[in-house]
Amino acid sequence: MRNQFSLEGRVALVTGGSYGIGFAIASAFAGAGATIVFNDINREIVDKGLEAYALDNIKARGYVCDVTDEDRVKDMVACIEREVGIIDILVNNAGIIRRVPMTEMPAGDFRNVIDVDLVAPFIVAKAVLPSMIKKGGGKIINICSMMSELGRETVSAYAAAKGGLKMLTRNIASEYGAYNIQCNGIGPGYISTPQTAPLREPGHPFDAFIISKTPAARWGMPEDLQGPAIFLASEASDFVNGHILYVDGGILAYIGKQP
Repeated sequence: MRNQFSLEGRVALVTGGSYGIGFAIASAFAGAGATIVFNDINREIVDKGLEAYALDNIKARGYVCDVTDEDRVKDMVACIEREVGIIDILVNNAGIIRRVPMTEMPAGDFRNVIDVDLVAPFIVAKAVLPSMIKKGGGKIINICSMMSELGRETVSAYAAAKGGLKMLTRNIASEYGAYNIQCNGIGPGYISTPQTAPLREPGHPFDAFIISKTPAARWGMPEDLQGPAIFLASEASDFVNGHILYVDGGILAYIGKQP
């Protein structure tokens, strides 16, 4: 059973893997035996990521790449294949959010969120799939969201992108499952990361709101995603395809307390 969850000999690419959820998932993969490669948008962030991995005694390679740029993604994947090996596991983690009321959001900002959160996973998956097919299999994990299922004020672009990512996940599973490629998603709940830090400031009403809506009565931690990610990256999930695993402390199952 232990061998089913081993990632020994696997190469894992985690986009936006310098910190937060991506870093936590990559660290878990390293602990399970995988070789870690990651990217981020600029050299400064990549270097900080390399420092963080080194502090945890993890050997990782970092690449500067804008995942919305198809040519640069192709070059990065080709470089990884030359320097490290065929990518066995892809985690499409890079993402952004704009918390702006819909009537106040410029269309350009809406498109930017869609590009990073939906188009980029398409681009990176497209780049790694040919070698996965030739090798005889692979794992793609898309970081979706509860906003793949729910709406909320000020996140129209993010919810649209994550809803689309859920369906892209299912379509990749449908189109490439016959090649022993599994594509699944993880839908984090509200996780304590730099991205959510403004919502967790002392006294912020959203902090109390989230705790009241979560049966676990707390924010999630990046570490809460590690076990689910290893499962979806390992042989233990070889017959799991097109599934979105929500790691949300029970929010989606809970209607809330009666007032």
